[in-house]
Amino acid sequence: MNDEIPLARRDEIAHRLDQGQPVVAAALAVEFNISEDAIRRDLRALASEGRCRRVYGGALPITPASAPMSNRMDAARERKSALARAALPLIQRGELLFLDSGSTNLALVDLLPEECDLTVATNSIDIAAAVLRRADLPLIVIGGSVDLPVGGCVDASALQNVAHLNIDRCFIGSCAISAKGGVSAFGLADATFKRAVLTASEHSVVLAITDKFNTRAPHRVATIKAIDCVIVEHDLPRADYAALSKAGPSVLKADPPGGH
Repeated sequence: MNDEIPLARRDEIAHRLDQGQPVVAAALAVEFNISEDAIRRDLRALASEGRCRRVYGGALPITPASAPMSNRMDAARERKSALARAALPLIQRGELLFLDSGSTNLALVDLLPEECDLTVATNSIDIAAAVLRRADLPLIVIGGSVDLPVGGCVDASALQNVAHLNIDRCFIGSCAISAKGGVSAFGLADATFKRAVLTASEHSVVLAITDKFNTRAPHRVATIKAIDCVIVEHDLPRADYAALSKAGPSVLKADPPGGH
């Protein structure tokens, strides 16, 4: 069997994705004169390498915001920590906090104050692991089937479990955010899960790095006025800051990274 043709085809598909082009399995099958099953195998292989994000009928290119959680954890650590530090005054003693899966919310774990009788609930594998390293924080893990790009559980089982919680304050992850579009997610199941968390929560917070204001995601989680507080970076453009403030939520600006 000659492996050169399949590998060359896969390289061509990967090149298009790297250029930011979405691909459709049916169109690729016609172009390369092969079955859609063969194309889907190519796309599965590329997705396993972190080269694309599988969607119904094809694949989308990976953007910084849509990269798997494992790829985002080490990116912009200082910026994410600055956002997390700005959130600390909001947290009250004895609260049940929900930390939605996301690399920015992960930065909050090490900064949570000791001896405040806090409990952390999360659907994120990485956040749960970080909380386990702290003996002072009781942990509730929302389980189910793990969604690899999300880095946590967002299936029907997770939805059912989170509905049984009385959450004092949730930190909702955002794939994209804007005054007009609200908070959005790339995956339908992820967006549905986030809405369930908001319903179960008394207060809601979004930690939003500036890059999220330049990203589009297809599934709306909530309008911006449905979020109680949005914490933004120090360098958010003035127009975005003004539009966000006018739209309804309380808007806090984090200090520059390293400025604490």
